[in-house]
Amino acid sequence: MLNLIFRRIAIAIPVLLTVITLTFLMVHSAPGGPFDEEKAVSAEVLAKLNERYNLDQPLSAQYFDYLSGVLVGDFGPSFRYPGRSVTELISIGLPITFELALYSILFALSLGVLAGVLGALRPNTAFDYIPMTTAMIGICIPSIILGPILILVFGIWLEWVPVSGWGYMPGDKILPIITLGTAYAAYCARLTRGGMLEVLNQDFIRTARAKGLSETRVVVVHALRGGLTPVIAFLGPAMAGLLAGSFVVETIFGIPGLGRFYVEAAFNRDYTMILGSSIFFSVLIVTFNLISDLVAAGLNPKLRD
Repeated sequence: MLNLIFRRIAIAIPVLLTVITLTFLMVHSAPGGPFDEEKAVSAEVLAKLNERYNLDQPLSAQYFDYLSGVLVGDFGPSFRYPGRSVTELISIGLPITFELALYSILFALSLGVLAGVLGALRPNTAFDYIPMTTAMIGICIPSIILGPILILVFGIWLEWVPVSGWGYMPGDKILPIITLGTAYAAYCARLTRGGMLEVLNQDFIRTARAKGLSETRVVVVHALRGGLTPVIAFLGPAMAGLLAGSFVVETIFGIPGLGRFYVEAAFNRDYTMILGSSIFFSVLIVTFNLISDLVAAGLNPKLRD
């Protein structure tokens, strides 16, 4: 298990360094600068601002200066919000974004695993065709389309739930969670079905049934452990994808999460906020992938080698 951890960390270091380098180069290659606004700024003021944020230095010097700060956890000050650091802004928006992602993955697991198990237990029947067809539709509809549809139907026409906000009114979390979690519920359903079908045909399942164990015990105690291995392996990338995908959902539903700061940073060329958020999410992706690998290895010892 320790070898697995060390291997993943050894791979993560060059990956993160590549992300930092590419993001830095792409941000600085974009036309304009963080202080190019509609209102004209005098040359003297612009020079002082560039000097204040080290933008007057050569690109290589800016890169190594920023990299040295990242190594000690300093993402620098925000250009958009003077007097506030990127780390502070991330700490403000992350709890809401993480809460949205957590609720969405729980929704996806609950719905997806149930649908996948039903499909595997009753293959080639309505219990299989209907959930899997629905799952395929869920995969094909992106959140940027699903969100407005849910708002129109359940928020405006039926007026069942609020259409914006997060924690301001009862029920305002329902539509964002469904919007963000539907596609991942579909993936979980298909992965669960495939994993369960493979396990249910194994000899130890036939032995358990031959011993007279109830079908519920066979499925819950014996089959699920192996059948959910693909889902467990998928959770790491899924959680990272939910955090990144929440940017779109936060924009649609007006949720004050980390996505708001990231979108504003992109429009306002807030270099440090873009870089800090990208690096932070890259670290989360690596961390969640490591956790999912460790859990999968715990369930399946063959994966430890």
